[in-house]
Amino acid sequence: MAFSSHDDDEVLSEMNVTPLVDVMLVLLVVFIVTAPLMTNAVHVNLPKTGAVAPPETKEPMVVSVDADGAYFIGKKEYSFEDLEQALVQAHEDNPDQAVQLQADEGVEYGTVAKAMAALERSGIQKVAVLTQP
Repeated sequence: MAFSSHDDDEVLSEMNVTPLVDVMLVLLVVFIVTAPLMTNAVHVNLPKTGAVAPPETKEPMVVSVDADGAYFIGKKEYSFEDLEQALVQAHEDNPDQAVQLQADEGVEYGTVAKAMAALERSGIQKVAVLTQP
């Protein structure tokens, strides 16, 4: 920081930015030089294989609760007892069964909680709750 004096004996401070620019330029050069050295990629020629089909992905089962409190799997309506049996059967058929649970916003929480409890009792572990964005 340099101080200069004028005729009226008032001291003005001026900032000297030259050292700041020098330091920034040195840092820039250091980063430019060291950046290519930071990548330690090993070039490997990978073997070629025959085409492999991707594993089958099954669509998740959709369990719905409409505004009247009725339970659905897909588009088929179930009573609560039948819903639980269908979920148990689905889990026995496919232990990795994924389920998407969707409920109307006007349905009571208790009705949705019953569906969630049925999913838990059936043993299904992969459950997603769908909402609107």
